[in-house]
Amino acid sequence: IPRSSYYEADYRQGKALLRARRPYIVKNLITGACILAFTASVYMYTLKAVSQDDFEDVPVPSGP
Repeated sequence: IPRSSYYEADYRQGKALLRARRPYIVKNLITGACILAFTASVYMYTLKAVSQDDFEDVPVPSGP
């Protein structure tokens, strides 16, 4: 596997990679939080919408 100059010999992040990623840490955290919040809100809305249905209008056949 060819090594990039951003990683050390033991494949840990090097100082150059950490320095290059530093300006984007806050933006990435905000983006990740927004994606997580959107996903959680859609999930909670779906659970709430499904739990409201009581299926009283569906005819249930009597035994065989």
